[in-house]
Amino acid sequence: MSKLKLGVIFGGMSTEHDVSIVSGTSVIENLNKKKYEIFPIYISPEGRWYKYIKPIHEIEILKVGDKIDQIEEIQSELDYLKKLDVVFPVLHGLYGEDGTIQGLLELLNVKYVGCKVLSSSISMDKAYSKIIFGNAQIPQAKYMYIKNQNNHYYYIDHQFNEQTLTLEEIGKKVKEQLGYPVFIKPSNSGSSVGIKKARNEQELQKAIEYAKNYDTKILIEEEIIGREVECAVLGNAEVKATCIGEILPAEEFYTFDAKYNNSESKVVIPANIEPEKQEEIKQLAIKAFKAVDGKGIARVDFFIKKENNQVIINELNTIPGFTQISMYPKLWEASGISYTELLDEIIKLV
Repeated sequence: MSKLKLGVIFGGMSTEHDVSIVSGTSVIENLNKKKYEIFPIYISPEGRWYKYIKPIHEIEILKVGDKIDQIEEIQSELDYLKKLDVVFPVLHGLYGEDGTIQGLLELLNVKYVGCKVLSSSISMDKAYSKIIFGNAQIPQAKYMYIKNQNNHYYYIDHQFNEQTLTLEEIGKKVKEQLGYPVFIKPSNSGSSVGIKKARNEQELQKAIEYAKNYDTKILIEEEIIGREVECAVLGNAEVKATCIGEILPAEEFYTFDAKYNNSESKVVIPANIEPEKQEEIKQLAIKAFKAVDGKGIARVDFFIKKENNQVIINELNTIPGFTQISMYPKLWEASGISYTELLDEIIKLV
């Protein structure tokens, strides 16, 4: 039987370029070479497409910050993609997880792994995914949503009315509606890039100015004190969920450095959580996945509030990390499916 021609795309133009390289090379190393003819595709930070021509059996899992060499520029990206049977996008963040690469593959009529255009774009945008979760009555943190355009700030209320405000006026609204401390996040970003905690109005203003470097839309959320937990889901119409994993960050919150550069950060799989609460988290993860019309895979992140044990959704990641230390493959491994078997299951769902 002939092998399936499988393209694995990694790198990309987002702030998560380096993490995507680690995920992409991890996927390539763990794929069953007897089943797939693998075509590694690297996208540079500038958006140039390359064949990764290092022999497949010599490709090793790279570390965050490692550079890709042995590449050859692809002259016609569309022709190259059209010759593939299936594409596995391992592109985290903008231009990979936000529906853009999915739309390209839809136009080319090329099958691909994971969520489609709608669910990808909704889930990438934290402000809009919150609207969906709110309508699905999935508990979440209180939040505000602002935009920065042409050096003006716009406050958008929950009925989508817009109001031009100064940073000082935004600070007053935050104090009234959320209280301090709060977290400030670019609406379209991942791996905790661009996130800051603000304990007062002065820190809030600095955090907003920082976040606008990563996106024109900025989310401001109340602080949730509690445990950080995650659940992996897999499926299309029938969706399965894993056991629950818990994050023990080495820093005050799970920053980029805490995730990838600090060995003191730990994950506990399975988390030490009572069975009833685990089941509640699993069902909420599946509900959130279906609410955004998810397909294939996702990792759903939650908090368990310290004060009352309430489960609060944080976000849903449609292309979760696939590094050796990433929660998604580790959760499935704890649920009895190896990394290689998991990749087979994901590709079967296309």
